[in-house]
Amino acid sequence: MNQVEEIKSKLDIVEVIREYVQVKAVGANFQALCPFHNEKSPSFIISPDKQIWHCFGCSRGGDVLSFVMEKEGLNFAETLRFLAPKAGVVLQYENKEHQAKRNRILDILALAGKYYAHILGQAVGKKSKDYLLARGLSEDAIQEWQLGYSPDAWDELYKFLKERPVSEQKYTDEEIFAAGLIIKKEGGRGYYDRFRGRIMFPIWDINNNIIAFTARVSPEKEKTEKMGKYINSPQSAVYDKSRVLFALNKAKMAIREANLAIVVEGQMDVIACHEYGFKNVVASSGTALTAPQVGLLKRFTGDVALLFDMDQAGQMAADRGIKEVLAAELSLKIIVLPDAKDPDECLRNNLEGFKEAVLNAKPMLEYYFAKVSAGLDLENLDNKKTIRDQMFIMINLVISPTEQGYWLKRVGEELGFAENDVREEFGKWRDKQGGVKRTTVTDNEEGSDAKKTLTPAKATTSSREEKLAELLMALIIRFPEYTGYVTDNLDPSLIANEVLATFYRNLIIYYNKSDSLQYESFHAKLVSEEAGAEKLLDKLILLGEKDFYNYESAEVKAELINIINELKKSGRQKKIRELQKEISQAEKEGRLNDLAILMADLKNLMTS
Repeated sequence: MNQVEEIKSKLDIVEVIREYVQVKAVGANFQALCPFHNEKSPSFIISPDKQIWHCFGCSRGGDVLSFVMEKEGLNFAETLRFLAPKAGVVLQYENKEHQAKRNRILDILALAGKYYAHILGQAVGKKSKDYLLARGLSEDAIQEWQLGYSPDAWDELYKFLKERPVSEQKYTDEEIFAAGLIIKKEGGRGYYDRFRGRIMFPIWDINNNIIAFTARVSPEKEKTEKMGKYINSPQSAVYDKSRVLFALNKAKMAIREANLAIVVEGQMDVIACHEYGFKNVVASSGTALTAPQVGLLKRFTGDVALLFDMDQAGQMAADRGIKEVLAAELSLKIIVLPDAKDPDECLRNNLEGFKEAVLNAKPMLEYYFAKVSAGLDLENLDNKKTIRDQMFIMINLVISPTEQGYWLKRVGEELGFAENDVREEFGKWRDKQGGVKRTTVTDNEEGSDAKKTLTPAKATTSSREEKLAELLMALIIRFPEYTGYVTDNLDPSLIANEVLATFYRNLIIYYNKSDSLQYESFHAKLVSEEAGAEKLLDKLILLGEKDFYNYESAEVKAELINIINELKKSGRQKKIRELQKEISQAEKEGRLNDLAILMADLKNLMTS
């Protein structure tokens, strides 16, 4: 048993899915409202016996791994890491010593987060807590985001982590240092706390582990603090700031539901947005978006809106973020707030204005044209050329030729240039650049399995004949004793869909060889011989258990007879239409002998 199978074997798919949605027992299986699309009646079926699931509304399906991949927005390797602890499995492809160290660091950071949160509620943290409350945060929000306070002392956290009770885990200096919480004293004699006298914002990874902190200077020290308003944890074995988005762990499902990710700069902006109901908001934590961060967003949506501060630093970050988002082929808009420096301030002072700004987010190139042309005399030819060339930089990042063409035309209209001239100049400009290479965003995960991703399936429209064929096969999979009856009465040619026809032939061959239908062995055969057919098997099994779980023998026979008759009728009608076309063609070409034969075939078919 490989480790993937070991993880699956040790998890109960019903219990895993129950953590996300309410499930209800129906016969031998469970039903739920699908967590991947909106529906009023349950079409999401889980089989505890087969450990599989399928939604008959949106056509998604799979096993426990595919469910977690889809729901959590994780790739294959991340899903294994996410589920392995739940299954009590230590992944072999990871260095056990390295993984143990990583887990120790995560434990230390989690404990530090609880410590900071506790101190915020004490007298020493009162001024900082009052500041957060004055900024409009509720007590619930402070607890939900686990905001805290680091004492204005040299080694309070260090002593707390070192002086653990005998019954609790103890940590070494090297481990606490590796977590980024302490700094070595000059000369290497001892350590002191990295964060002192600051409001603490935990940073989580997508799996809800605290991996770092952002620390804001406490209000009373703003004018005297020499280290800067904000300081952050250093890069560590668990933290790489270029690969983390603040609050993505909380926002990912809202992003998927809204099909939009709003990216702001700071933690306070994110928390304020979530407080006011904008749950699909994350932060780049004061830096420009990076390619790995955009890759994270791309797991959940194809649409991104940037909402950065209007100051110079914010605009520079926005410009760099624009390039990364466009390089990832995501749709991009820019949110411009009315008379406000940042989202937090706007939400508190002009909530309706904030809502309107989000609804009226500007397409990126429209925003950028307004920005590069602001304050310039558009009657001046040099200004026009400058604006045109600035727009060329961004237009070149747009992947769609249609959108590029639209904006080249717009630039000409706005600046009073002929469209053909603008297109010609754009071509010359690109030639001078030597062809700007676009970056493809990837997760850069190790191992071939890590590259496996789950593409959300969309609801497909099946023909009536395809649905009948699926029902027929679902019945004989659930009641294999009727396989002989079906093969005696239904020619495989009557199953028009090629995929279903191939599956039907494989099903019959397997049954005739083994005189039974064992799910595990048939599933393994399909995996080895017909890639993707095992997913159809799972769908058909759940379809049979959903629609026919309480059928008696007489009902099964009646249903099969009805379906076979309908398939024969559909096949006959299709053949009649084909003969009618051939007859029409033979008449046009004067092929009298062929015409006579075709007419006879048509007569026999219509009277049979």
